[in-house]
Amino acid sequence: MWVIATAGHVDHGKSTLVRALTGMEPDRWAEERRRGMTIDLGFAWTALESGRQVAFVDVPGHERFVTNMLAGAGPCPAVMFVVAADEGWRAQSAEHLAALHALGVRHGLLVVTRADLADPGPALEEARLHLEGTTLSEIDAVAVSGLTGQGLPELSAALDRLASELPEPRRDGPVRLWIDRVFTITGAGTVVTGTLTHGTVRVGDELLAGPHRVQVRGLQTLNQRRDAVPATARVAINVRGADRDTLSRGSALLTPGAWLTTESADVRLMAGGDLHGDLRGDLLFHLGSAAVPARLRPLGVDTARLTLARPMPLRAGDRGLLRDPGRRMIVAGVRVLDVRPAPLRRRGAAAARGAALAGVTVPTAADLLRWHGLLSRSELTAMGAEPAGRPVAGDWFADPGHWSELRRNLAEQVAHRDQGITVDAAARLLGLPDRRLARALVAEPLTIRAGVILSGDQASMPPQVEKAVARLRAELAGRPFDAPTAERLAELQLTGARLAAAVRAAALLPVARNVVLLPEALELAVDVLSELPAPFTVSQARTALGTSRRVALPLLEYLDAQGRTRRVDNASRICVSPSADDGTR
Repeated sequence: MWVIATAGHVDHGKSTLVRALTGMEPDRWAEERRRGMTIDLGFAWTALESGRQVAFVDVPGHERFVTNMLAGAGPCPAVMFVVAADEGWRAQSAEHLAALHALGVRHGLLVVTRADLADPGPALEEARLHLEGTTLSEIDAVAVSGLTGQGLPELSAALDRLASELPEPRRDGPVRLWIDRVFTITGAGTVVTGTLTHGTVRVGDELLAGPHRVQVRGLQTLNQRRDAVPATARVAINVRGADRDTLSRGSALLTPGAWLTTESADVRLMAGGDLHGDLRGDLLFHLGSAAVPARLRPLGVDTARLTLARPMPLRAGDRGLLRDPGRRMIVAGVRVLDVRPAPLRRRGAAAARGAALAGVTVPTAADLLRWHGLLSRSELTAMGAEPAGRPVAGDWFADPGHWSELRRNLAEQVAHRDQGITVDAAARLLGLPDRRLARALVAEPLTIRAGVILSGDQASMPPQVEKAVARLRAELAGRPFDAPTAERLAELQLTGARLAAAVRAAALLPVARNVVLLPEALELAVDVLSELPAPFTVSQARTALGTSRRVALPLLEYLDAQGRTRRVDNASRICVSPSADDGTR
């Protein structure tokens, strides 16, 4: 199916044309039919000569209903722009064109109506002059009469050509359906309608509507029940889990986990707009069927921080527009650049941010990583960019410059410590969201030994110490929590400076005075304890670890200090999961 919106000045015959093409009445309200003027959105459809199904979203042309017009035209990939032969170009013709240009609509058809009342030539020539220099400057044109049928076969053929030129939508991607109508059907419940431009909706799907999780109970398109509806389509969805009080025009149904909602975004201003004039004060941000109050803070010559009155699901590359409702004018098109911008707290931060955004029109994954440093695959996708290249760890991607800076910082942190730094401590100090990133940062001259990051000289031990540690390691094989006594350490000559050298090289882990284990015992203990019913006591831990109270109690206290276990009362503890498991335990 192809979905096309109408546009043009009030009373230029948009609804008459849709009626003539489809045989359907697009005006849904009795008041609309009584006044002969479209007030809200109308919907109709037909099959073209080629068999292609075309659905029309008929929009009002009166200046008081521009918000309704944008709600209908905003999600549509193409437009049928209507100008009357007997009136020519008018005020709302200009406003609708400004809106479509700001939204970046490039596919359309110019239709001069009422050709039975006047020569369509002058109106066509005038319209061409106004379209020049806009995104619709190259569209085809047809002259028709909706009353006599003159030119309708030519219009149908032109619509067929337009449909054949529209880009294929991505039907396997996530859903973002902008709702343009909500109503209730007795016995069925809440129904929403909208233009599906991406993805596929299926009966049984779970979608998000703001904070609410809703289930798709039923689907219709063109009055036909369907088990699944792929984009592009007009679709009616019977939902369970929300009602008319929680859903409204401008809400969106979203694939869970695939979108970021935000109240702040950095944007590029397109198709007009004066940062020092028109774009100051209270504005409305239009995207899809939504119209949200917004304010702008200039960043650069044509970039700004957009602050919204309520959260919206946005992606880098989205095209919207800003409108001044007081002056009833379109003031700028908007291209979304970054949906998770950092706060502007320091003096000069706005100018620096503007410089960072300079030259970027449609952000790539490299741009987003340059701005954020580290992002996961799911974050990149939700922000609007497909990851490129290989992740640095797990599903994490990094900006090369930021990754190099993290490596330098890690080397400095290790150099300042005689006994190196644990992977978890390194992740905390560097502000890393995943401990796997800290492990991935380790490169020459750093090395990692039993979860401790060391420099080359820190990792070295005198030969006699290496030999003693090897003997102890052999003794603890199969019983890692049977810590040697002070007497046994003395027999192995692992005391004083020699013990300190082994600890400094992360070959041994001092848990408490006279309690020394192999470094890997820490993770092994967590693995064992995590299998116990929570919470567990010291006695239960001692039995599970196969050791004595002399070792179990200080080991638990050490794990408490490391944040791997936590007391819940005086007698029991629970295990605390780390932010991520790197699979090396």
